[in-house]
Amino acid sequence: MTATTMRALVVEALAPDFAGCAVREVATPAPGPGEVLVRVRAASVNFPDLLMTRGEYQFKPPLPFTPGLDLAGEVAALGEGVTGLQVGEAVVGGARLGGFAEYAVLPAEGLRPKPARLSFAQGAAYGAAYLTAYVALVRRARLEPGEWVLVHGAAGGVGLAAVDLAKALGARVIAASASDDKLAAIQALYDVDAVVNVTDGFREPVKAITGGRGADVIYDPVGGDVFDESVRCIAFDGRLLVIGFTSGRIPTVSVNMPLIKGFSVMGVRAGEYGRQFPEKGRQNAQAVWRMADEGMISPHVHAEVPLDRWREAFGLLSERKVVGKAVITP
Repeated sequence: MTATTMRALVVEALAPDFAGCAVREVATPAPGPGEVLVRVRAASVNFPDLLMTRGEYQFKPPLPFTPGLDLAGEVAALGEGVTGLQVGEAVVGGARLGGFAEYAVLPAEGLRPKPARLSFAQGAAYGAAYLTAYVALVRRARLEPGEWVLVHGAAGGVGLAAVDLAKALGARVIAASASDDKLAAIQALYDVDAVVNVTDGFREPVKAITGGRGADVIYDPVGGDVFDESVRCIAFDGRLLVIGFTSGRIPTVSVNMPLIKGFSVMGVRAGEYGRQFPEKGRQNAQAVWRMADEGMISPHVHAEVPLDRWREAFGLLSERKVVGKAVITP
C-alpha cells in the first residue's frame, strides 16, 4: 500500500544558491484520469531544474513546487482510464515537475517501459538529454554519416548525449571541454575521433582536425564566447545548433557571417518541437527509446545521490564537475 505522505524536495521561495529549497514531508499525490502514480527510483538533475529554483527558466511554476524533469521508477497506482501499464512495472518518463520526490504523478502518455538494458539511474539520465540531441542532430541539422560534429560542453548531460548519438549515427565527433580530465573520460567512454580543450581557443585545432574545412555541425549548449568562436570554425553549409547558454551570456551574430560562410543558425527546443509537431514528437521519443532498447546508445551516470544529499547533486552540475548525469535516488 502506498504511504499517505512522502518526502520531496520542495522549492518554497525563489532564491540564489538553492536557498529556497528543502526536503519536506508532504502528501502523496493521487493520480487523476489518464495519470499514473510512480514510485520514483531515480531522477536526473538538469539545468532547467536549477534555473527553476531561481525563477530563471522560461517555465515558471507557482510556489511551492517540486522540480525534477526525468525519472525512472515503478508504477504504484493507475488513474481512471489508464491501460497498457501494470502496477509494479518498471517505467521511464518525465514531466516538467515532480521527479525529486518519493512518488510522482505523470500523464500515462508520457511513460514507457524501462529498457531492460538500462538501470533505473540510466533510465532517468536518458530522456531529456537524448531527446534534445536527437531533435538537434536528426530533425534540425539532418546529420549525415561521415560529417564532422563539434560538441561543446561535451561532458555535460546534453553534450555527452550528443557525443553518443552522433557516433551512433556515423558522424565523426570532436568533443570539446575546458578540462583535460573530462576529455580523457569522454574518449574512454565513447571513443570519439578527436578532443579539443577550449581554454586557449579552439578555432585552429578544429580547422586542423577537419582538414581546413571546419565542422559541418556544431552543437552548442554553452553560448557566450564559445558561440562567437564557433562562427569562425564552421564549414560552408554548416549548421550551428543553439541548445542553451550555460555560460550565462546570450550571444549575437552579425548576419553577414552566415551570408558569407553559408551556414545556418538553428534553435533547438526538443519539448517545444514535440508540442508544435505532436506526431513527429512521438516519432522522436520512439526513436530514442528504440535505440536504447537495441543497445545503440548508452547514457553515462556520473553519480547517484540520495534525496537528503540533493545539494551535492545540484552542485555537481552547477559547478561543472559532472561527466554525464548526476542522479537523485529518493
